[in-house]
Amino acid sequence: MTFASLGLAAPLLQALETLGYQTPTPIQTQAIPAVLAGRDLMAAAQTGTGKTAGFALPLLQRLSSAGGPVASNSIRALVLVPTRELAEQVHASFREYGQHLPVSTYAAYGGVSINPQMMRLRRGVDVLVATPGRLLDLFRQNALKFKQVETLILDEADRMLDLGFSRELDAVFAALPKQRQTLLFSATFSDEIRAMAKTRLRDPLSIEVSPRNSTVKSIKQWVVPCDKKRKPELFLHLLKNRKWGQVLVFVKTRKGAELLVTTLQAKKIPADAIHGDKNQPARLRALESFKAGEVQILVATDVAARGLDIDDLPQVVNFDLPIVAEDYIHRIGRTGRAGASGEAISLVCADEVPLLAAIEALIKQTLSRDEEPGFEPDHRVPLTGNTAPVAKKPKKPKVGGGRSAKNVPGNWVGFDAPVAKPARSAPGRSPAKPAAAKPRGR
Repeated sequence: MTFASLGLAAPLLQALETLGYQTPTPIQTQAIPAVLAGRDLMAAAQTGTGKTAGFALPLLQRLSSAGGPVASNSIRALVLVPTRELAEQVHASFREYGQHLPVSTYAAYGGVSINPQMMRLRRGVDVLVATPGRLLDLFRQNALKFKQVETLILDEADRMLDLGFSRELDAVFAALPKQRQTLLFSATFSDEIRAMAKTRLRDPLSIEVSPRNSTVKSIKQWVVPCDKKRKPELFLHLLKNRKWGQVLVFVKTRKGAELLVTTLQAKKIPADAIHGDKNQPARLRALESFKAGEVQILVATDVAARGLDIDDLPQVVNFDLPIVAEDYIHRIGRTGRAGASGEAISLVCADEVPLLAAIEALIKQTLSRDEEPGFEPDHRVPLTGNTAPVAKKPKKPKVGGGRSAKNVPGNWVGFDAPVAKPARSAPGRSPAKPAAAKPRGR
């Protein structure tokens, strides 16, 4: 199978040859003809398998071969993405693929001034890649009109719902023309996404080139049990002893990202962070420094789990496990891209067992455990419900912070470690429960 056999035009084939693309991936093989034919589409494939080219190439061809000039403040195609980083990445791909075509592209997102974006849109744009919030800001200020939109693409739509963009998506759907082509591309499709597709898409073709919620086989995954307070020390130990080069590290909070960067920099290790408190120029500088090899360790919150496209990234480390199990798939998908091999290492402490159980239930596999000598945890990391022996029916675990327990498997049996003696309580108070017995919430 070749790209030419999929019906792509000569200017696109020329660009692909320049970029070194030789044969289409499975998702591209199935998606490109469907998009060229004008079908609505739901396409799921693992991260790093070429989804962007699967929709960008046929869209560029359709726009270049049909339709008149785009009007002022108007667009012909809209690509919605959940994060600023992904907006930049997708826009860069459109520019590379369409370098020999008379198709204009632009990216609009928050964290930067809206005025230059408004000025650029006055000339009209064929393809706009945007985040939902900034898109609606532009629309409500009459800087953007949707009358000419022919195609809507939702890239990583499940993540947009996870980030709370449900109302924004409803507003976008309400403003767009009813007659349009709609494409859903993602690494995973939640039940909510499938329900939305039933009401928003017209007789969509469904493509799934890999099992739902699966991880790339070329990524070696394992868990290193440890005590929470020793995670920074353990990471430094692994970095030195295993002679890691560049590493992308995921943490749970913005504060945690800055603390780890400070620790690394104190050891003269070039490190930087990407998180929501940083403005977009600072986030882009950190990413470009990492890509250029000037930064060895890039520490990120889940804002970067989707949208980081880094060549030859050998290791991803989950310093903290993600709260949402699906984010694990997207985190580790930053390595093992385009058929390359990679490693995903998770540092797991006792109170993260419910999160580990949810991840293992989602990916339908038990991650191997590899204790590092000298870092064996004092607070033992018990087996998950997927591997623990059958026990008496436990009480249903609660998840703190008001969050529902939808990511905690029903067969999770809790901790199997010996119950510690309760601490002495002050007169008139009930004895305190062991801290390890309660899964931590968001």
